[in-house]
Amino acid sequence: MPVKNSELKGFYRKSTEERIETLRDYCHLNDEEISILKNNGSLNRETGEKLVENYISNMEIPMGIATNFSINGRDYLIPMAIEEPSVIAACSNGARIARMAGGFRAYASSSIMYGQIQLTNLDDIGKAKTEILMERENILRIANEASRTLSKLGKGAREITFHNVKYDEHVLIIHLEIDTGDAMGANIINSMVERVSPFLEAITGGTVVLKILSNLSPLRIVRAYATFRKDAIGGPEVVERFIHAARLAEEDIFRAATHNKGIMNGIDAVLLAIMNDWRQAEANAHAYAAIKGPYGSLTHYELDNNGDIIGSIEIPVSVGTVGGTSASIPKAKICQKILDIKDARELEEVLACVGLAQNFAAMRALSDEGIQKGHMALHSKNLAMAVGATGDNIEKVAEMLVKSGSINMTNARVILDKLMKGE
Repeated sequence: MPVKNSELKGFYRKSTEERIETLRDYCHLNDEEISILKNNGSLNRETGEKLVENYISNMEIPMGIATNFSINGRDYLIPMAIEEPSVIAACSNGARIARMAGGFRAYASSSIMYGQIQLTNLDDIGKAKTEILMERENILRIANEASRTLSKLGKGAREITFHNVKYDEHVLIIHLEIDTGDAMGANIINSMVERVSPFLEAITGGTVVLKILSNLSPLRIVRAYATFRKDAIGGPEVVERFIHAARLAEEDIFRAATHNKGIMNGIDAVLLAIMNDWRQAEANAHAYAAIKGPYGSLTHYELDNNGDIIGSIEIPVSVGTVGGTSASIPKAKICQKILDIKDARELEEVLACVGLAQNFAAMRALSDEGIQKGHMALHSKNLAMAVGATGDNIEKVAEMLVKSGSINMTNARVILDKLMKGE
């Protein structure tokens, strides 16, 4: 068999149809596989071609609704797009238990983001800082000229701060603090820092290298909490184990990484459903988890006087309800309508509560029956379909897998074979 060469010259110039045909030959795709690629779902080909390079098709991800959420006295249905079976069920269950004691309370602090400028080749850092601060008003004015929309809304560049680096004593990092309002703000931040860079070079004699937003937003923090009653969790013994597990996540990086991943299971699924940037949310959250020292938990749990668990989360969330590509994706627009939020701050509060609910549910399972029992029970349907079960046989195979206690693909195949033979 000849060695494949991935240097597909001119691939980007081809039409979508031509790219698919190229893949047919290159990857030996059959007619059924080609037909699946050509099925674009609710997002038409013309839109897809404008959103990504070398477009061939759209990728479907299962989407469901998390229920039971009460946040700041208001009820929400939460659309979530994710391939992991247990996430939506766990999130709904966490919200159900929080609802028993009044639901979630949340507060988003601000919509301030950082634009970061790397100024190099400076003779004297102190002198450069002084020159920059003396021109503070002009720098902010130049930055705000990049967005008349933000300026009209009373938003935009607000302040200048500095961040020193250790690798070179002639380098200064300038942080432009920008209020992005209801936008996530990536494009406008990048435009602002690019616009002010020539002026900074002129007044300091330095050379600007990087000029781009930072996805870490320590000024854009959401804090939320909820009470989870001990009787709904499983009683004092489960509560005790729960608190032990929570303390480990606060001190041990190996546990904290998995603990925080559970938080992002919920948040990412919502962001994907509404087509916000879940990659920046991941980077933002994990960086913040280490901002005060060793990497640790983004949530905290303690007991109240009644022995119930009070769970809280402190997490940076920077999302937008205007701009971006979400308005081009039909299902994303529907999901935004389902969420029914009025602005970015409300969305950020909802996301933090989803993260807390998801984390609590995982912690409760770990502290009681273990994470695999519920997860694998839901996963059994995936296994049934993976071995070829269809129709009613999917439920039958899944049910028999759970009863057998051996939830794996080999056993699923054996069970399906017996069903097909009428045994």
